[in-house]
Amino acid sequence: MRNSPRWSNGSVNCRLEWRPSRLLQALLMLLGVLGAVSVLASEMPRPLAWVVALGALAYGAWRARREGRKARRAFWFPGNDRTSNVDGEPMFEARLHWRGPLAFLRWRARPGGRWQHAAWWPDTLPARQRRELRLAAGDGDAGRHRRDRAP
Repeated sequence: MRNSPRWSNGSVNCRLEWRPSRLLQALLMLLGVLGAVSVLASEMPRPLAWVVALGALAYGAWRARREGRKARRAFWFPGNDRTSNVDGEPMFEARLHWRGPLAFLRWRARPGGRWQHAAWWPDTLPARQRRELRLAAGDGDAGRHRRDRAP
């Protein structure tokens, strides 16, 4: 069919910026507050309960601040067989996992090196970019409604 439109060029490139999630920071603070409230509501002796509650508040605040101070990173996912990279450095053994709207990426900076991690929350990865990432990373589940298509 000569006049058929070409639907795909075979490769999808995706450039993403990772930044700390404000939603995650708020949830970490909330967990600290809820931990403190739950300790104070328990039957623990009051002096010990106050110490543990203050510790839970401090730990929640520390984790939220630590998350907020992480440096921004630039990711590049070429749609073909070339190597993906982060901040211009190649990623080895990159693995992308999805949990609903959350995207979790694991990779090594060099072969046999330590694992590094990045997580995109809904406030840092809009739906359009989420779709681009699914396509560029080669996720076989990029189309959710497989039953609607012929095998």
